[in-house]
Amino acid sequence: MNSMTLTNTEIRDYLHGKNDTELFAAADRVRREVFGTDVYLRGIIEFSNYCKQDCLYCGLRRGNRSVRRYRLTTDEILECAGEIGDSGISTIVLQTGEDPWYSDSDIAEIITAIKSQYDIAITLSLGERKKETYQLWREAGADRYLIRLESFNEKSYSDARPGTVRKDRLNCLETLRELDYEVGSGIMIGLPGDTVDDVVIAIRDLTAMHLHMIGMGPFVAHNQTPFAEETNGNVDIVLRAYALMRILNPTANIPSTSAMESARPGGRMRGLQVGANVIMPSFTPKRVKELYNIYPGKNVQQDIDEDGLQAALAMIEKAGYNISWARGDSPLKGKCSN
Repeated sequence: MNSMTLTNTEIRDYLHGKNDTELFAAADRVRREVFGTDVYLRGIIEFSNYCKQDCLYCGLRRGNRSVRRYRLTTDEILECAGEIGDSGISTIVLQTGEDPWYSDSDIAEIITAIKSQYDIAITLSLGERKKETYQLWREAGADRYLIRLESFNEKSYSDARPGTVRKDRLNCLETLRELDYEVGSGIMIGLPGDTVDDVVIAIRDLTAMHLHMIGMGPFVAHNQTPFAEETNGNVDIVLRAYALMRILNPTANIPSTSAMESARPGGRMRGLQVGANVIMPSFTPKRVKELYNIYPGKNVQQDIDEDGLQAALAMIEKAGYNISWARGDSPLKGKCSN
């Protein structure tokens, strides 16, 4: 398989299951050529489940009155960060719903405090912000930023994210690149209204963006949202998308997401075997972890222990890969400006 000659028709055929054996073997071969057998660890802290947005697919949506909300204090966030740093993991991911309660300077002070204690990369996933905010956080020491596009179908995006404009999100990605962040984006596969052809377009367009990180996962219907009765995304198509993304984006860091596990037991491990090279164990305090319930099965009580570091390490070894404690910067870093 020659990634340079993959046509849209070939991508579509592979997504439909044309030849999984060939596709998955090619993806694993590419990831081994670039990353060897290493799987990078990212410790994630979900420090607030408040969100100003009202996305129709997300359990944290503003209109969901059934959620018990929480916010961690600065001291609690730093305590979690200390657990990650002391574990040996070299990347912290700070993530919330879009919660303006924390001021820009609050986040900057948290970043600075973590950097003063640990030689560690900091990834932010805090939604759409102004350029000045991104710049403040970059100057404070943030290294990476994740902001998923969710869909490349304009109508699906607008329907699923009322009151938002997809172009604003694209502009944020460009701003982050200008500020020299490592930039990550991605899609939700199976979002109501999307088709396999939309996934083909997303694979092409995300590849053209030369991203450092690419995140994908299946749509999982949440019973406290307007999309409660919609059909979940097809996990097999997600796995094929992982493989295609790896082949087309050899140097990108691609996580096997927790949504994969929610959609299908063993899904995260299978993701590693078809091209993904990152796992993100949660370090959110157990007393609130289950409340960061963006989709069913995310951090629910019976799965809390299974989402932790030791379970992640065991899974990586079971999948046949090497646990890497390195920062895991993308090999693309500093090599591409467009």
